[in-house]
Amino acid sequence: MKAIIVDDEKHVREGLLLLVDWEKHGIDQVLEAVDGKQAMSYISEYKPEIIFTDMNMPRCDGIDLLKWIDSCKLNAKTIVLSGYDDFRYTKNAITFGSFDYLLKPINPDELDETVTRAIKKWKEENRERLMLLENEKVIIDRLLTTNLQQSTMLDQVVQQISKREAIDIKIENYTIVIIPMDVLTRLRFDDDEDKAFNHLLPICNNILTKRHGIAFRHTNKKELILLFWQPLYVKKVVSQITFALRSTLQFECMPIIGRTVMNLNEAYDTATQLIGSLNLLSKNHYNKKSAEQYIYLLDQAEEVRWAIQSGNMEQLDQVILPLFDQIMEDRSFTVEQLKSWENQFDMLREHWLKEYEIKQLNVSYRRLEYWDDYGNFSFELFKKEKLKEFHELMQLVYNVKFKKEESTVQRIEEYIRLNYQKDIKLQDIAERFYLSREYISRKFKQEYHATITDYMTRIRIEKAKELLENPFLKIYEIAIAVGYQNDKYFIKVFKKIEGITPKDYRNKIKSVRSE
Repeated sequence: MKAIIVDDEKHVREGLLLLVDWEKHGIDQVLEAVDGKQAMSYISEYKPEIIFTDMNMPRCDGIDLLKWIDSCKLNAKTIVLSGYDDFRYTKNAITFGSFDYLLKPINPDELDETVTRAIKKWKEENRERLMLLENEKVIIDRLLTTNLQQSTMLDQVVQQISKREAIDIKIENYTIVIIPMDVLTRLRFDDDEDKAFNHLLPICNNILTKRHGIAFRHTNKKELILLFWQPLYVKKVVSQITFALRSTLQFECMPIIGRTVMNLNEAYDTATQLIGSLNLLSKNHYNKKSAEQYIYLLDQAEEVRWAIQSGNMEQLDQVILPLFDQIMEDRSFTVEQLKSWENQFDMLREHWLKEYEIKQLNVSYRRLEYWDDYGNFSFELFKKEKLKEFHELMQLVYNVKFKKEESTVQRIEEYIRLNYQKDIKLQDIAERFYLSREYISRKFKQEYHATITDYMTRIRIEKAKELLENPFLKIYEIAIAVGYQNDKYFIKVFKKIEGITPKDYRNKIKSVRSE
């Protein structure tokens, strides 16, 4: 907060400087003026919240200063300090809105109590004033946002702006300039949109109103809109605003200037259409290519799919990196392309997760990380982030795919173990588990180091060895029990695996037991 002491006597000003505990009251700057005339100049420039003034001063006295303060409708509290208990002074102090009237010599306690009350009152009124101002801004923002769908500015909107900005609006035609706010809001205002717009709009409007336009917040999009109703100096003013924002925020904005036309909605549409064609690799240039000429992720969707399924990162990079190289070679990557890449990645990701029955994960990609600290798009950051997303997706899919395949092979092995006595064909297993015969054969051998036929034969022989321990079972009965309809073939297979016939194996068991 700021204060000013207006008194023609230096010792009075110095005494007041010592009497008030400025730090306690949150006042960090105290100005001094020798009369009302000088005070008017300082008050206009510095806008102090608390004004102390003497009444009897040469050239311009306290009464004239109070009249001036009242006429200006200043957002300040005035405390009169006078050596005269004069009704004329008191009356004028009351008439022109003085907060209090203190007689010299000043009582320190009375002064402190008065300053405390004055600041408290100022804060209360200022809070109400800001709320009212904020409501007015919101109303105008909403009116102007809605008005963008109309061909001309509505009378209600014109009246509101004219009253609030104290300007005379004479509409010739319309030009709309859009300043996208999403990146700027994140990098400079910690994603606080209200804070961002409250900071930028006064800067823009201080320049704009002198050139027949107004800045406002689009209430449905993260856009700051510059509306010109006269075509003069549009590019020059936009350049001034861009420079002001760059100087204030150290941030490079991307203003999109639409065509100057007679219809307001058409003016906005022309600016909106240009956003998509803005070339992120060439500042302030628009791409004139057709959408069919752009390089899209879906162009290589099948190759990417196979690479991801392989689990081989190098193979995946061999598919993705040439796309990035081609974009850099063309020096063309538009806002529309960027959005398409994001949407297509999300679409492919969702498709592959669904294909592998992977539960959707709440993954939030920080896609505003493609801009550097000064608001410039960095293709290197985009490339790095995209590769990271693909690598993470590949790892997720490959891990789940591997586990799923492992689980399926285990289920096949369990099926064989439970049904070894049946005449199971590879085709039967393929149909049961909805997999190809070749795939089952390859995966089963990788897991169990044997073909399905050999593995089933081993199970049958192991089971036959258990049954041979029962001396009451015939060899042909055991053969049928483990899946062989021909006992001679069973004997042949058994001897191949164990090196002896089933009969010799039984005799061997009998001799071991009799020892």
